[in-house]
Amino acid sequence: MNDPVYPDIYRAADTRYTGTDDQPAVPYRRSGVSGLKLPAITLGLWHNFGSDRPLQNQREILRHAFDRGVNHFDLANNYGPVPGAAEENFGRIMASDFRPYRDEMLISSKAGWYMQDGPYGFGGSRKYLVASCDASLRRMGLDYVDIFYHHRPDPECPVEETVAALDHIVRSGRALYVGISSYSPELTRQAQSIAKDLGTPLLIHQPSYSMFNRWIEDDLLDTCAEQGMGVIAFSALAQGLLTDRYLDGVPEGSRLGTHKMNSGFLSDETLSAIRALNDIAAGRGQTLAQMAIAWVLRRPEVTSALIGASSVEQLDDSLDALKNLDFNDTELVEIDRWAVDRGINQWAGATESTE
Repeated sequence: MNDPVYPDIYRAADTRYTGTDDQPAVPYRRSGVSGLKLPAITLGLWHNFGSDRPLQNQREILRHAFDRGVNHFDLANNYGPVPGAAEENFGRIMASDFRPYRDEMLISSKAGWYMQDGPYGFGGSRKYLVASCDASLRRMGLDYVDIFYHHRPDPECPVEETVAALDHIVRSGRALYVGISSYSPELTRQAQSIAKDLGTPLLIHQPSYSMFNRWIEDDLLDTCAEQGMGVIAFSALAQGLLTDRYLDGVPEGSRLGTHKMNSGFLSDETLSAIRALNDIAAGRGQTLAQMAIAWVLRRPEVTSALIGASSVEQLDDSLDALKNLDFNDTELVEIDRWAVDRGINQWAGATESTE
């Protein structure tokens, strides 16, 4: 007689907050002047969690992240493909695996970029933001999200309306905290002033930041610190450029190889910089990706680095950046020779749209 088949019931690892001898515990950092602490590394579901990827693979990545102490999962209404698919898939896995752990989890979503045709599928209007938040909650099967962001500035909508909508989203119980993404320093100050007057301060700012995209060092980091906001940096790996994937050319399955990234981003000069930085990382006992994540986290203003992962192995490689977060002065000087803006900030147009 065959043994009975039991369902695959998930039980989170007991070591998720203590770490193990081989895998260090994930440190938690307070976001600005709030009471909320985020893991130093957050898992983003921008890529790899859409309808084009096996659900079981997604499940394994999310389980492993939580087992290693990553309790913050970052989504948006249009993450896919197709738009909405990442939230739907996350909702399925949430229901099957993570429901008992909801109070330990930080779940974020956003709206602002294109989601659907029509006047209420893009921007910063109260109509779009509130309706989008409701749709995200339905897709994920949640009563609330922990953080809800306006995903990008909207030059056609008064910032007062956008921030009032975020305030309403919190007061109505749809989200616990709110934030913004890709706002300029000036607009960040303006939005936070409005938010504080309303009584719902903005918790966090999510900008792009990497060794090849250092725009936030000019003024935004100082602005966020002054305004009591945390910073969660996305694209710390410069959309995969700051890895070992391109050392010997363009792989077929890479973002460049599949034309999901501008081919001009990988110039001969940038490739030389990637190879030089890879040598520095090797000297630190790290992969280039690990050093790139650690470098973003070197700034005290940065609460968390937002990463993606297409496999458990890639996730482990990124999380192992936590084994060496310290840089000496010599390393920083050498990195600065190669870590310069290289024209890869594809979100700059959104940031500059309201200036």
